[in-house]
Amino acid sequence: MVTSTIIENSESQLLLRLKGTSEFRIKRTKMSALTELVILVPFCFFLVALIRFLYDYLWVPLRIQHLLNSQGIKGPPYKFIHGNNHEVTKMKKEALSKPLGLTDDIFPKVQPHIYTWINRYGRNYLYWNGIRPELVISEPELVKEVLKNSENTFPKKKPSIFFSKLLGNGLVLLEGEKWVKHRKLANHVFHGERLKNMTPAVIASVETMLEKWKGQKGKEIEVFQEFRLLTSEVISRTAFGSSYLEGEKIFAMLKELSIIMSRNNFKTRIPLINKLWKPVDMLKSEELAKGIQDCVMKIVKKREDKVVNGEADSFGNDFLGLLVNAYHDSNENNRLSVEDLVDECKTFYFAGQETVNSLLAWIVLLLATHGDWQDKARREVIDIFGNRNPDSEGISKLKTITMIIYETLRLYGPSNGLQRRVTREVQLGKLVLPANIDILVQNIALHHDPHQWGDDVHLFKPERFEEGIAKATNYNAAAFFPFGLGPRSCVGMSFAITETKVALSMILQRYTITLSPAYVHSPMPILAIRPQHGIQVILKSLHNNA
Repeated sequence: MVTSTIIENSESQLLLRLKGTSEFRIKRTKMSALTELVILVPFCFFLVALIRFLYDYLWVPLRIQHLLNSQGIKGPPYKFIHGNNHEVTKMKKEALSKPLGLTDDIFPKVQPHIYTWINRYGRNYLYWNGIRPELVISEPELVKEVLKNSENTFPKKKPSIFFSKLLGNGLVLLEGEKWVKHRKLANHVFHGERLKNMTPAVIASVETMLEKWKGQKGKEIEVFQEFRLLTSEVISRTAFGSSYLEGEKIFAMLKELSIIMSRNNFKTRIPLINKLWKPVDMLKSEELAKGIQDCVMKIVKKREDKVVNGEADSFGNDFLGLLVNAYHDSNENNRLSVEDLVDECKTFYFAGQETVNSLLAWIVLLLATHGDWQDKARREVIDIFGNRNPDSEGISKLKTITMIIYETLRLYGPSNGLQRRVTREVQLGKLVLPANIDILVQNIALHHDPHQWGDDVHLFKPERFEEGIAKATNYNAAAFFPFGLGPRSCVGMSFAITETKVALSMILQRYTITLSPAYVHSPMPILAIRPQHGIQVILKSLHNNA
């Protein structure tokens, strides 16, 4: 019995031990499986992310490059992640570091990468802004097809984050029905009788500038800054019914934003990293955009308060008045949001000032270095206006000055090009373009193309436009388009040219212009082409009392 009991106890203990060991093994197996799962899940996520990253940053670019290469479109080869951005940055930095001789052959300086690659790969080529493929076209027939397309085959390119901060979702960047609505508002302001009614405000602004110049005769004047103040005053008066001082902070912040945008044009952005860590420029641009919105809304509130207090019957007939009316529209379909209102104000403050500022400065430089054309322009102004201020009827007769304006726009017009995108596979000329690529229409390349303008393409020759734009370009509309082409051409074009004619006429009535020995010729692109070191001239009065 004892032996039997001992044996039973031993068996029980053995069974308990085996059971314990088995449970331990099961527990260990479960723990091991859990540990493996904890390791495996992140690994799978990492593997999927890596495959996706390599697909976006390597496979897709190489496939698109091969597809376009096979159709004869060459270009600098794609480099992993950064594309050709390092090359572009290096070429631009080198071009900007040294001044140009006093020549109008500015293409190699302001867009050195495009100039180099057009000469190396042809008038249409492919390059890479990070992982974004950009097809640069400077062949007139292709340009016309892209810009005049009415089926939205080539919509606006999605703007960079910095460009969005600069102009928001204003008229320049809008698409579809929203663009139609906003364009109608702008058309009301800058066409027909309203345009004529702006002339007195332009004259008053120019008179203020010239009054300041009276004490400067015979002394050096930096005209780029002078015209910055003038054009800021003009757009403030005509579009916003205020003075430059009221919009001064807005202009300063927009200027700072444009510089931030320019220096970030060719910086590679990796979305995940930029979400986790915002660069200094990003934080600064957000701060500036918020500051601009606050300033615009203060100006809007002043308009609203005048109506509420009975000081005014309406919000006004200028551009701001139309925007505020739309902001308060009872019809939800026509109503503008706060963001819409602010973005349109930003667009018109910036575009209305920047374009004319640069245009006037380069015209003065060209007239200072081409005395014969300065004399011709002055004779025309005196013949039409005498010593009177310009009027709408006389402005339309300024043929010589119109030729000078067009030739200046050809040589020194906006150089950043017009950007479009391809949303689906489409045919352009003989090319079959894949979806998800960008197109850059390079106006500076066409404006400086000897195939279009002859061997004297780099010379200032306003007589090219003696019989109008059509004959100057052999009826090829895509050879000259400083204000864009097709339905998206600049709504403020007529106003910009009128403002330029008024300012130039009033200056030529009073002064002869010579270039200062201090001037250093160094055009640089931001949005328009700006003089890097300003434009210094010496003004000599034509009248003792001027």
